[in-house]
Amino acid sequence: MFDSQKKISSRDVLLLACIMGGVVLLFHHLAQGLNYNWDWSVIPGYIARFDSESGNWRAGLLTQGLLVTLRLSLWSILLALLAGTIMGMWRVSPRPLLRMISSSYVGLVRNIPPLVLIFIFYFFLGDQIMQATGITELSYSLNDSSSPVLTTLFGPVEQLPAFLSGVLTMALFEGAYITEIVRAGIESIDKEQWEASAALGFNRRNQLIHIVLPQAFSRSLPPLAGQFISTIKDSSIVSVISIQELTFAGQELMSATYRTFEIWSLVIAMYFLLTFPCSIAVRELEKKMNSHRGSHH
Repeated sequence: MFDSQKKISSRDVLLLACIMGGVVLLFHHLAQGLNYNWDWSVIPGYIARFDSESGNWRAGLLTQGLLVTLRLSLWSILLALLAGTIMGMWRVSPRPLLRMISSSYVGLVRNIPPLVLIFIFYFFLGDQIMQATGITELSYSLNDSSSPVLTTLFGPVEQLPAFLSGVLTMALFEGAYITEIVRAGIESIDKEQWEASAALGFNRRNQLIHIVLPQAFSRSLPPLAGQFISTIKDSSIVSVISIQELTFAGQELMSATYRTFEIWSLVIAMYFLLTFPCSIAVRELEKKMNSHRGSHH
């Protein structure tokens, strides 16, 4: 076992200085080799801008894209968690049909490239679902000023069908991975707990709800949290179906301004600001769970 409290030695400081020096030299060499005229003066306007007509500050294009990414990730995570939990329970069901359905879902989704899955769902299924549920007509009949709650939750109303198609596709894709995490969590529960709850008169549904799933989710929290971070990063792929999330906004601005490196540097920083706090939260969660388990040993 490594001693996490061990102090940093002079050798560590020297190694860190060498690494940082190497990184600085690499970036300096790249900057010289690119022969690129850096100009950061236009970037602040893409984060926030002053609207002279209303006299208020407005979110810039990249900030608007960041908000779409945030909404897309949150709704995708919620739906993927629901789908993954149901399919995870079906994976360990005693009924062969349910096991076959969930196994087919996981096998199918995990063996199709996500980009292909997005095209298939968006062009062949998403449009049909949106029309059948009346969401397409609803988006035509409303506007942002008349439906502020809808706009806050899902973004601009005119983009609602495309946004929901993206959410469903992301949930379908991420749900397959969450299914396996939930399955592994359920299978990690000791057989004696199933037998003891059965002896107390619990049927299988009550065993899952009251005994097994709470413990399974507790044990699966670190991989689930890691999957949530992956969902945020994977959300950039829906830019191919013109959902105006952060990557799409970056592509549009790059095409319009040719400020390639400045814009993508800012896009990277924004994704980092979204995912890094989540990574820290996951690390703290793992520490807390490890200390909790250690106190019971």
